[in-house]
Amino acid sequence: MSDTKKPKKKSRQQVYTLLVEVGRKDGDGLPKDSTGAALMIYASGVDEAEAVRETVAILKQADVNPLDVSGYGTLDERLAEGHDISDEERGLMQRALDENSVIVAQMTPFYDDPAASDD
Repeated sequence: MSDTKKPKKKSRQQVYTLLVEVGRKDGDGLPKDSTGAALMIYASGVDEAEAVRETVAILKQADVNPLDVSGYGTLDERLAEGHDISDEERGLMQRALDENSVIVAQMTPFYDDPAASDD
């Protein structure tokens, strides 16, 4: 046996920023009077499609009802588009990469607005 360590293979995983709109479902953990929510998520994957599939699967396991997913790209893609990304956001992205996980960074519940109806 050799004592030389193999160089660690560079991971192809990247972190993608996703905005997921969710509807209501029993046991979803959303505020009682909300109609759904928007979730800002950082998810790792070899490509954005894999990150989306993993995110949707995890949300469904957690009794959340994903309706729509919008992708905003990787950190480098967002920086190239001029997005201002805080150190806190970068830390969450790094955590998603290190743990090969899905991180819910922010949840914004939706509520019906009676003033917006056509009645």
